[in-house]
Amino acid sequence: MSAGANGLEQHHRQPARPGEGSRVSPANPPGRPLLASALGGLGLLAGMVLIAEGGRWLPPSIAPVEGAGDPKPASPTPMHDTQPGQPARKIAEDLIAPPPLDMSGIERVEPRPPLGELGLAPAPKTPMPQDWRETLLFRPVATSSAIFEAMGRTVAISGTVDVDPHRTCTFDDTAWPCGQRARAAFDAWLRGRALKCLLPPDADRFAIAAPCVLGKQDVGAWLVSNGWAMVAPTGIYAKAEAVARNARMGIFGPPQ
Repeated sequence: MSAGANGLEQHHRQPARPGEGSRVSPANPPGRPLLASALGGLGLLAGMVLIAEGGRWLPPSIAPVEGAGDPKPASPTPMHDTQPGQPARKIAEDLIAPPPLDMSGIERVEPRPPLGELGLAPAPKTPMPQDWRETLLFRPVATSSAIFEAMGRTVAISGTVDVDPHRTCTFDDTAWPCGQRARAAFDAWLRGRALKCLLPPDADRFAIAAPCVLGKQDVGAWLVSNGWAMVAPTGIYAKAEAVARNARMGIFGPPQ
């Protein structure tokens, strides 16, 4: 090998200078990671000690109580009457207490009659034969104050006494045709509306007295309570007639 080659090889094999092969960057010193871990462990330990000893430093009003759950309301203390059976003390009797009542000045009087049919007790149902049926009668026409004709049948309202169309009534020395007025009032109230009556199967052969209703209104109760018919001796409208007489309604009142 030539001398030039040997000199080049020796130049490449020169030993490294001390400190050049293990040079450390000043930005990452070897002891800094260990120092950070040690400080972190000390901080964690100090936090645990503070949590464990924190209860001793808190005031008694807010210090935690061991085994305490949800707060329970205190049970009310029962109140007992110290003097059972004693009357309450009266205060300002002249302002609060009612005045003395003189029983001798109280008089019991009879109750006044009801002002209308709503105050009367419901009429008891009259037992009827088993073959009688509720029948609708359309376009009724009044022939007197309590009798009407409809669909070839003549029906008188049971429990009432009709006013003859030719009857004349007198009120305060004044005569007036109350019979015609009663029939006109009944016919105007009907206005051709259908009546539901309890009739036998052969009611079309003869005139018959039967109970009837217009909607939910008892026809007999309406006639008697308004003074356009009178109660029959065995009828159930005696109180209704008394109301009409006292109120001077219909045939019992002035001319209409």
